[in-house]
Amino acid sequence: MKNILVTGGAGFIGSNFVHYVLQTRDDIQRLVNYDLLTYAGNLENLKDIEKDPRYTFARGDIRDRKAVKELFNEYDFDTVVHFAAESHVDRSITEPEVFLTTNVMGTQTLLDAAKDHWKLAPEDKYSREYKPGVRYLQVSTDEVYGALGKTGMFTETMPLAPNSPYSASKAGADMVVRAYGSTYGLPVNITRCSNNYGPCQFPEKLIPLMIHNALGDKALPVYGDGMQIRDWLHVKDHCAAICAVLDRGRVGEVYNIGGNNEKANLDIVRLILSALDKPESLIAHVADRPGHDRRYAIDNGKITSELGWKPEYTFEQGMTETIQWYLDHPAWVEHVTSGAYRNYYKRMYGS
Repeated sequence: MKNILVTGGAGFIGSNFVHYVLQTRDDIQRLVNYDLLTYAGNLENLKDIEKDPRYTFARGDIRDRKAVKELFNEYDFDTVVHFAAESHVDRSITEPEVFLTTNVMGTQTLLDAAKDHWKLAPEDKYSREYKPGVRYLQVSTDEVYGALGKTGMFTETMPLAPNSPYSASKAGADMVVRAYGSTYGLPVNITRCSNNYGPCQFPEKLIPLMIHNALGDKALPVYGDGMQIRDWLHVKDHCAAICAVLDRGRVGEVYNIGGNNEKANLDIVRLILSALDKPESLIAHVADRPGHDRRYAIDNGKITSELGWKPEYTFEQGMTETIQWYLDHPAWVEHVTSGAYRNYYKRMYGS
């Protein structure tokens, strides 16, 4: 990595990745964060590194072909890490079109820009020769695999069976990435992670939403019986895994990234209430959302055996640090939960 394009770098995982790379790598000449700054993008997440001479922010839409091409021409990227996506399942149920256009067509726009810029003979449709050392990494999700029963885990060879407009849009994007690798020889990788948690996560997601509501003594909306099970991955472990794939991953391969922490949603809610010394009477069961997958679990054996990565955070350690981060940053929380967020919350959960 010398000149790296990070899309969606003002979001939760993207901003943590920008921090991680700039703090741990000495091979970065330029990191460009390209983000449209929708509701979940927040430049406050990056305030402490905005003056780093290696860092540049560019505001724009991944669907804007002209803007993306100009970025490649200006900064001569050799690496793309593509986080930018509409990512919340609840929103995808009410606004599916924006998920499909952003997540699928936006990904194709980036792939075309990378292919055209990196290809040694761009006018030759049969050429599969690219500049040395270039890599396109698609950050995806375990939700593309669908739902599991009470046993079993997602492996990289499982068929995709998405159950929501969000996961369908991510599966579609993954297939486009795979096709560009197969058809054009573009050096690509896909990573599929389990549920992330940690600092700077927008409070539409389970853990920050429950922390925020509990601190305000508000009802904690839990879908259905709350026994939906997810594998939880600390965002810093995710960032380290992405770097492992960029450094040592085999071109064309998919790598699952999991935290080895299967937890039921209701158990996490109770843990948060206990940590904040709040009563369980705040829990409010609400109607389950359509197409809600019951259980996810990731087999991360491939990335651990091939690339030597493993999660460092225990769930208990990660949750303690995460809760403390939200306690220490009330102004950040107040800023991101004002205005449009309140209208969204009413649409999702009622008053």
